[in-house]
Amino acid sequence: MALAPCFASDNYAGVHPAIMAALAAANSGPAQAYGADAVTQAARARFKEVLGERAEAFFVFLGTAANVLALQAMTSPHHAVLCASTAHINVDECGAPERHLGCKLMSVDTPDGKLTPELLRPFLLHLGNEHHNQPRVVSITQATELGTVYTAGEIRALADFAHGSGMLLHMDGARLGNAAAALSEGQECELRHITADAGVDALSFGGTKNGLMFGEAVVFFRPELAREFPFIRKQGMQLCSKMRFIAAQFLALLEGDLWRKNAAKANAMARLLADKVADIPGVRLTQPPQTNAVFAALAPAVIKRLQTRFAFYVWNHEENVVRWMTSFATTEAEVEEFAAAVRQEALKG
Repeated sequence: MALAPCFASDNYAGVHPAIMAALAAANSGPAQAYGADAVTQAARARFKEVLGERAEAFFVFLGTAANVLALQAMTSPHHAVLCASTAHINVDECGAPERHLGCKLMSVDTPDGKLTPELLRPFLLHLGNEHHNQPRVVSITQATELGTVYTAGEIRALADFAHGSGMLLHMDGARLGNAAAALSEGQECELRHITADAGVDALSFGGTKNGLMFGEAVVFFRPELAREFPFIRKQGMQLCSKMRFIAAQFLALLEGDLWRKNAAKANAMARLLADKVADIPGVRLTQPPQTNAVFAALAPAVIKRLQTRFAFYVWNHEENVVRWMTSFATTEAEVEEFAAAVRQEALKG
């Protein structure tokens, strides 16, 4: 049964037709298992074309697994991972990173979801002290959970800071495509510009939120991190026997910049939604949308009534801030319908 227009998450969207066609094509006849097939090899080669020759891509099922296993390749149990307090690994992964890594997550409060060297510097005061977990990885989210975007220069500054302090830089790129599409509005931004070229050491490359049925990629830009990862992935229960079905989706996503088209569409729908509700009395946009998320403060009664008709999440219950997400599949008609409902309910008070 189809849902009403949904603004809860880009995970609610279906599969892009080109991705579905790639899955069907990969289903033709037998193929070697566990990534030894031609499709997987072609997809890994395509990642090198897109992200640079140093890029070593490994496919897994889930975003949480991509983050946890990437971080596992970068840490030992006495280490710490520095991340924003709003980071997905800190808030929405049910403690999986800390359980499986044995590491401590050190969360950093930020005004906009973005880490900076200045915010991180106080967490390095106990480097070398055996009584304290040792910071080993800085983990950033691109785009952040607040929909904000790191520029290439900001990522480079973090990479230089991390490397200069004996640390590594990990990027949770669940919405990497949305970030690159947003940055491309000023000048063309390729995926490698905000990953490999900016000093990122390991990347969790998201696919599910940008049109895939399932599957994520872990990409390393340092050979020493990639070397043991096949064993880490297997032990982490993420070695897909029929890997061609994950790889085929990424091959299609990276072909002809489908990732950019999907992400740009999602971003555009968020901007349209923000424009449509900006002048409604009782609706306050808490920040300009940069990617495919719109954050707005509404009266509790308005939120409750809207949620009987549409799916979306309350981001901050204390401040009555909601989050409306768009996807590649969101249409202008759905935005118009939802914005009209917001207006109608807000005017009731």
